[in-house]
Amino acid sequence: MITLGINSAYHESSAALLMDDRVIAAAEEERFNRVKHGKPATIDTADVLPKAAIRFCLTQAGIRADQIDQVAFSFDLDIRRSVFQPDPTAVQGQWGTANGEAVFQAGLARVPQDLSEWLEIDLNNRFVSVPHHIAHAASSFYLSGEREAAILVVDGIAESASTLLAHGRNGAIHPLEEFNYPHSLGFLWEKMSTFLGFSEYDACKVMGMAAYGDASVYERQFLSFVTVSDDGFSINPEIALFRQPGFEPLEVLFGPKRNPGDSITAREYNIAAALQMLTNRVLLVLLNKLHRLVPGPAVCLAGGVALNCAANSYLARHSPFKRIYIPTAPHDSGTAIGAALIAVERQRPVQFHHDNQSPYLGPEYSNDEISATLMESEYEVTRIQDKEKLAATWIAEGHIVAWFQGRMEFGPRALGNRSLLADPRNREVREIMNRKVKHRELFRPFGPSVLAAHAAEWFEIDGASESYKYMLFTPAARPEKAPKIPAVIHEDGTSRIQLVSSEINPTYHRLIHHFFNLTGVPMVLNTSFNDSEPIVCSPQDALATFQQTTIDALIIGDFAVTRPHLHISSEFIAQGEAIVR
Repeated sequence: MITLGINSAYHESSAALLMDDRVIAAAEEERFNRVKHGKPATIDTADVLPKAAIRFCLTQAGIRADQIDQVAFSFDLDIRRSVFQPDPTAVQGQWGTANGEAVFQAGLARVPQDLSEWLEIDLNNRFVSVPHHIAHAASSFYLSGEREAAILVVDGIAESASTLLAHGRNGAIHPLEEFNYPHSLGFLWEKMSTFLGFSEYDACKVMGMAAYGDASVYERQFLSFVTVSDDGFSINPEIALFRQPGFEPLEVLFGPKRNPGDSITAREYNIAAALQMLTNRVLLVLLNKLHRLVPGPAVCLAGGVALNCAANSYLARHSPFKRIYIPTAPHDSGTAIGAALIAVERQRPVQFHHDNQSPYLGPEYSNDEISATLMESEYEVTRIQDKEKLAATWIAEGHIVAWFQGRMEFGPRALGNRSLLADPRNREVREIMNRKVKHRELFRPFGPSVLAAHAAEWFEIDGASESYKYMLFTPAARPEKAPKIPAVIHEDGTSRIQLVSSEINPTYHRLIHHFFNLTGVPMVLNTSFNDSEPIVCSPQDALATFQQTTIDALIIGDFAVTRPHLHISSEFIAQGEAIVR
């Protein structure tokens, strides 16, 4: 059975291809079209299909369009039609209004026919709509390896719900309770991100700011419009104004909105800290409630809020669940996989396959393809051997190395195949990376990729989770170790770590092990290979980003692209191979 999964209703457009219940390929449209989040999340873009991601999935699997047995779409238009209620706070013609909703629903209705016309095969009768939160839940539960688990989904909005409590059991997902709009933790983060002078997509910036603030300063203000009880939470929509561009009620509570480009003061850090503390509290309340309903050891998290790695670590320490699983793509892109899995489950039982947990589901490129691109560059290009040791040597010498290997990651984190790497011992590398390479705010932290066998020696690992492989937790560094790795320690003493084993990524594991042998430190600083853009996907993307930054070297496939100041010793030049350029 061949199932194509698609997400395009809101943002993070993506596609996935399953053969039976095995994930063969998955990718986000933004990696191909180079538009962040794939497309704008406006009322008129629901039918903007992730065509490049779909094309990749079919090619990777060697599948023709007429071989697709079913198409699973991670949004249910019928549910949306039955539950939609006009929002009195909405802007006329936009989200939450009758006119705006008509445009949105019309776009959703066009998807099956648009897809059929584009692929030149009638797929209307093979089209399966999957409720958005059920797709989120499936993307976590069916990949977790758990036979039974509680499930919590928290995001902005699905058809109408913002939060789902569910029970995964006997291969099926059973919804237990929902919290509906306007009671949305995801929307609260979007609104406060824009209030603090960023975009609605910049929750990661606000999360990073929180470590610098005092949560107690604005705790009372948040609790004046967000009510938290043992039964859950609610948000006063007349204060939040989620579907209004204005901030007047929030400005009464917190002072004037920060404008983009204004300096960041203690006030902004304190607001961020209070928001993070509130989030931790709400999520813990929800998990406590869920544990009363499903009193087992395991919980699966999904939805955009599950990318809040600070909250995830808080829950690992304080929640009643012993095991927490979060997929590599808990946000909307992951629903392409989840919807496809649900479509399969409706036909036959879904089995757990450990290789489904791999985040490396995107495109890869041969040395011939890479060489053809590099020959057009203006830089010195050398065919190399022992690339892992060469990269480790350069990193230990203080250089920033772009590392492009194997299949691209699925999800928002670079996990060692499309990464920028540096020495975690170098206190100055954080500012260098933020200022000269990533061109972003100086308060933004960086995390390390750590040899799994040595992680507990350096960090206080809380709870059991396969998801430490995906940079989704921020454990505290051990006090005696933190001074040795200042570049990857955040203001609060934590670090967003990725555990690396030889099983999941042998090439990247060898690189880190070489660095360990050279320095005695079993980790490298790892951040995504990009510069204010989606993570690079192709060799062309990699070369373009290398050219516009001050990265010292690019190791791509079996080639090294270097600046004039960097020398490659003869031991690393491939035998019988001349310098390419």
